[in-house]
Amino acid sequence: MRKRFNRREKPEFEQKLVDVARVVRIVAGGRRFRFRATVVIGNQKGKVGAGIGKAGDVSSAITKAVTLAKKKMITVPIVDDTIPHEIKVKYRGAQVFLKPARKGTGIIAGGAVRAVVELAGIRNILSKIQGSSNKPNNVQATIKALELLQTKEQIYQRRGKMVKKKDDSKSEAGQVEKKLAEKSK
Repeated sequence: MRKRFNRREKPEFEQKLVDVARVVRIVAGGRRFRFRATVVIGNQKGKVGAGIGKAGDVSSAITKAVTLAKKKMITVPIVDDTIPHEIKVKYRGAQVFLKPARKGTGIIAGGAVRAVVELAGIRNILSKIQGSSNKPNNVQATIKALELLQTKEQIYQRRGKMVKKKDDSKSEAGQVEKKLAEKSK
C-alpha cells in the first residue's frame, strides 16, 4: 500500500522579517530584556500588511507581529505594475517619498520600503526615505503612503464627476470614421 504525502500548500501570504531588536526596560532589580520584531506580509497581488510584535523571545515576537499584520491588511491600487501617482508621507520621524516608474525600471527602494513594495506586488517604483532610519517607522510610513493612494476613478468618484472615456474624434482615425459615418447617413 502506498503512503500519500500531503504536500504543503503554498501559504496565503508571503512574509518578510524586516527587523528584530532587543529592547531593554530598566527596573529596580536591573534590566529586563525583550524582543521587538517587525514583519511585513503580502500576497503580491495588491494586499499588504505590517505588524510589530514584542515578546520575551524572538519566535513569540514574530508570531505576534504576523498576527497583527494579518489584522492590519490594506489593499493597494496598482496601475500597470506601479502606483497611480506620487506621494510623500510623514510618520513620526520618518518621511517616505514614492513615485511611479516606467515598465522595466524595477524597484528602486531601501530595505524597509522594498520589503513592503515587493510584497504588495508593485514591480516598478522609485522611492526615497528621509529623516529617521528607524525600520519600524519606515515600514509604517510606507504602509500609510500606500493606503492613501487612489486611482483616477476613485478621485473622480469622490469629486462626484464622471470618468471621461478617451475621445477618438480628435485623432486622424477618429475623424475618418466620423466622415464615413456622416456619408452613410
